[in-house]
Amino acid sequence: MACKTDKVDARVLAELSWRDLVPAIWLPTPEIRRERETARYRLHLVKHRSTLKNRIHGTLIAHGHQVSVSDLFGVEGRRLLAGLELPEPWAGTTAATLELIDDLDRRIAGIEKELRRVGADHRYVPLLMTAPGIGWVLAYTIASEIGEIDRFPTARRFVSYTGLCPRVHQSGELDLRGRLSKHGPRYLRWALIDAAAVACRHPLYAERYRQLKRRVGRQRGSKVAQIDLARRLAEAIWHMLTHNQPFQPFTPAGASSPLAATTALH
Repeated sequence: MACKTDKVDARVLAELSWRDLVPAIWLPTPEIRRERETARYRLHLVKHRSTLKNRIHGTLIAHGHQVSVSDLFGVEGRRLLAGLELPEPWAGTTAATLELIDDLDRRIAGIEKELRRVGADHRYVPLLMTAPGIGWVLAYTIASEIGEIDRFPTARRFVSYTGLCPRVHQSGELDLRGRLSKHGPRYLRWALIDAAAVACRHPLYAERYRQLKRRVGRQRGSKVAQIDLARRLAEAIWHMLTHNQPFQPFTPAGASSPLAATTALH
């Protein structure tokens, strides 16, 4: 149409809203936004610290120095770094990088202390910590990114929100699955995948993880199996928080489907 349709669109939207046909959008409260910012800032500092540590490792490799200690930034590792005779400017940049790492360690420790204090009173954190692979830092991160579990009517909706589901391309009889959609908050997706890296050794998930890893192959098997396990954890988290009960390998009362732990074994 050649005419402007702004007034027509406004009238249609007003009619739909009046008939309650426009779905509402959930917005986090200021309290939830503060929780998210604290957890996300900690993650930002941790990533920055890892980058600095990798830079020092790269400097040692470039100059042919072997690292004979398990933790280069522990007591023995610092003694090893102090005894190295690196030429300039690498010696100066390494010393400055170590100072930045120490400063980040202090800041991260302060944030973690605050997260532990605030997380003790959070209604979701104690439940999340009962799941395999989820410590108190990941529990707080997941809880803050979820906000309100009641806004997800089913476990499938929650898993879709995490962005861990593959893209689906359907046309007639054609059904193709692509890469991960990666919708939703990336911090929640990171926390679930990080938890899956530890939960893969749990007795409830270990067999499924090994089978899927072996079936997919050596090149992509571990990554695909870890993402699959992260989806199972997301399903379990929805049941745990919805029914207000800790992680357990059986169907909770009133649940429409079992926890992911049970699903993963069949």
